[in-house]
Order: sequence, then structure tokens, then C-alpha cells
Amino acid sequence: MNAALPKRPDTVAVRSQLQDGSFVTVTATRRPRAGRADIKCSAPGAPQLAARMVQVAHLARHTEARHDSRDQVVISMDRAPGDSARDWELAVVLADRAVRGLLALPGGVLANGWSAQWQHGRIDGHDVDSAAPGALRGGPGHLHHLGALTGQPDVAASVSSARAWFPLHSGGINDALCWVEVSVYPLAAGAVGGAAADEEAIAAPGLDGVRQQALRQVLAGARHFDGEKAARWRTTVRFGHDGFQGNSHELALVLADRLARGREFVPRGRIIASGCSSAWHAGLVEPVEGLAPKCALIEREAQLGDRVLLPRAWEPALPPGIKDALRAKGASLVCVERIGII
Repeated sequence: MNAALPKRPDTVAVRSQLQDGSFVTVTATRRPRAGRADIKCSAPGAPQLAARMVQVAHLARHTEARHDSRDQVVISMDRAPGDSARDWELAVVLADRAVRGLLALPGGVLANGWSAQWQHGRIDGHDVDSAAPGALRGGPGHLHHLGALTGQPDVAASVSSARAWFPLHSGGINDALCWVEVSVYPLAAGAVGGAAADEEAIAAPGLDGVRQQALRQVLAGARHFDGEKAARWRTTVRFGHDGFQGNSHELALVLADRLARGREFVPRGRIIASGCSSAWHAGLVEPVEGLAPKCALIEREAQLGDRVLLPRAWEPALPPGIKDALRAKGASLVCVERIGII
């Protein structure tokens, strides 16, 4: 693989071998974005697989030092592998990079590999050992990180990730604390775009366009309050569960982002938070619905070292004894009206 950036092709095809010895072909094409989604994927009769392809491609872009949102990449499979198959993931990542001119691939390349940490640029393993000459395999002893494709070092150490938790309450037996994880990677100086592109560099694979845009606005506003004008980040947000509604996760999202960017002290345990804001750019923390059941859930699930952060407007109505109950578990609670003073 060449370290120099190749000419950008219009179409790239990468094959992957399946467990039964057959092959699936992943094809990526590039076209002007024109207001469309940056990545669009399809697989015959398998919408869930297509959604997973989008997630993989977005996560694997996290360790790219430049962000250019001018093109849309359309990625398709000519057939749908079985539900348990994952070796196609590396083929999707390679096709996406090659069609954008970030990687030169020989014709007919075969790739098998998967990862649970694409956002760190890591490739964890592969399931099929193809006998084809020049086949690329992911995992230790093979292609362990994406930088190796162009002779670059493993950049996983440059990715900073942090999690915060928020109460996921719907009034049923499935009520639980849900995590939100924010991973940041520094964008190179001179990366394409300005403030608008910085928001575009925030991705939340798995969320629809409306919710993703709301999330971008929350993080952009909270970062504005920091006064952090020089630092530019490629940001990837993941949730433990994607099907929740409402905005009570916002405070946890903002705190996870602040932790990832080194703006907050790391707690001994978890940060658990519930709150929203109509003015994150001013750092305001405002209340959300469900005070009583959410406090009950937090009290039940809290562990040693946890730090609970709730809106100051909730303080007069907090359940009696909740602070003592949390203290008895080795956790703490504070009510705040602004971020940045926690």
C-alpha cells in the first residue's frame, strides 16, 4: 500500500469470503453530497445489515485526521451474508477509504476482518482464512490497525473516550442506567471546513438524522461555553441503547464529552446525570421530567464511587433521604445549575 494519497476513483469494489467459501462483493461509489447523508448503505433484503454497514463506516472514519463532508459515499453489497457474519466489515472500511482517495487498493482485493473498536482504528480479528493470494486478514499477527495500510503508526492512543450514565426510565421492568460514550480524535490543522464542518465531524452511528442533528447542536453549544476555539475534534458518540426518547440524556452527553476532552475531573466511579438545556452555549442545566422515578432508579443502581449530577431546579423536590442513601453506598450527589463548575 502506498503512503501517498492516490487519485480518487469513482467506484471501488472489495470482496470478502464467507464461511461457506462463497464471496460477497462490497461496492463503494462517490458522488457530490448535495445535502444528503455522508454515508448511505444497502444490502439486498437486509435493512438491519445496511444500518450496521453505516455504523461500521462511520466508526472507522473516527481516526482520520481530516474531515471532508463534500461527498456522499454509497456502499452496497451484492448479497446479504448471514446474521452472524462479520468479516465483511473490513471490506466496507477499505472500500469507503479507497473511494475517497485515502487508500490505494489493487483490483480484486479480498479482505476479511472485524472489530469491536473501529473508532480506535483497531482490527480485532477475522473468521475466514482465505487462500487467495494477497488476501487481507484482520487481527493480531495480521492487519491489526488501519494505519498499517499506509505505513502509519497505530493512532489508538490518540483517541480519548469517556462514558457517563443517565437513567433510562419508561415505567417498566427494563428501567436501567444507560451509558453514553464520547470518543474524540484531533483534527489536523487545515482540515476542510470551519465551524459548520466541525459540527459535521460529530457522528452518532445508529441515530436518525433528526436526533443526530440535535446531538450535534448540544455538543456544539456546550463546547462554545468552554471557549474552546482552537481545538478541533472528530467526535463519535455511542449509546448503550439507541431506542430511547426525550432529552434527559443531554447532561450525561455533555459531561462525557468534557471528560473525553480533559475538561472534567475523572470520578472514582461513574458519572450519572439527568438534565437538559435550552441554552448549552450559556452552560445552563435545566430540569427534565420524571424526577421521582429517575431518582429512585439512580438510588437503586448507584455503586461505590459514583457521582450523581442533577439539575439545581430539582433540589427542593428531591426524595427525602436520597443523599444519605447514596452516601451510605459510597456515592455522592450534587445539584448544579451550570456546567464547568462541577
